[in-house]
Amino acid sequence: MMYKDFFKIIFDKLASAIGLVLLSPIFLICTIGLFFANHGKPFFFQSRPGKHGKVFRIIKFKTMNEKKDTTGKLLSDAERLTVIGSFVRKTSLDEIPQLINVLKGDMSLIGPRPLLVSYLHLYSDFQNRRHEVKPGITGWAQVNGRNAISWDKKFELDVFYVDNQSFALDFKILLMTIQKVVKSEGINAANAATIEPFNG
Repeated sequence: MMYKDFFKIIFDKLASAIGLVLLSPIFLICTIGLFFANHGKPFFFQSRPGKHGKVFRIIKFKTMNEKKDTTGKLLSDAERLTVIGSFVRKTSLDEIPQLINVLKGDMSLIGPRPLLVSYLHLYSDFQNRRHEVKPGITGWAQVNGRNAISWDKKFELDVFYVDNQSFALDFKILLMTIQKVVKSEGINAANAATIEPFNG
């Protein structure tokens, strides 16, 4: 309890602040590159549910442009993924701006990934338990498959984390995250740039 209610919060604040300073050169390079690739829009902002479903604005690097077909409909994710955006996503650099969310207290370094607000009414009571803790930049589901696993498995892993949150588990997730980023594993679902939408 002491870890979850005190030490984890202090660690999140310190680590995110230090991370933003150390990663500032990479942050700047990505911002400039994506500024030109996305016509002046290097960042992606979106409302996401946090702890207890409280909505906040997540910030990530924008990896896809806004190109549309002749009818005005956005092209598929794969078609809108820019060259630099693909690199940024493959290396997980798109997650760096979320350190700002962690510093603000909206997120934790480790926890269930914050999904779309539109999914909230689709969750079962079991699935909704993922909101009992702050969402994270990385989590138990991310190091066990990320976008390459089914929704059911992802929720199962999220709730496992909620029930077993500890310093030892968080440390294990951090180490596994580094390994996954280096190997670029589980970034995309099979045959898609992103995972299929959740339909309940």
